[in-house]
Amino acid sequence: MSVPAFQLHREMPGTLGVSGVLSFDTAAAALQAIGAALVAAPVTRLDLAGIERADSAGLACVLAAQAEARRLGRELVVENMPAGMRALAQVCEVEALVD
Repeated sequence: MSVPAFQLHREMPGTLGVSGVLSFDTAAAALQAIGAALVAAPVTRLDLAGIERADSAGLACVLAAQAEARRLGRELVVENMPAGMRALAQVCEVEALVD
């Protein structure tokens, strides 16, 4: 069984939900889509509850999305980060950036 590709969801105002895979294969497209969503609407939360698999590129994507939000004058709070991504953030000593 294959894991679904990256997808964005807007179920709650101000929240952008992410589901599927956030990896080397999907990170560039994901960052582009998240960036467009940040410009289009006042998104303040990035909900990662639907992420089924992520790697270091996925973590970099989340950090870049936060940087883009800051550039737009907003803070982007990351919610429901998968345990594996959180562990990777700790190893890379960037967990404070995504908390």
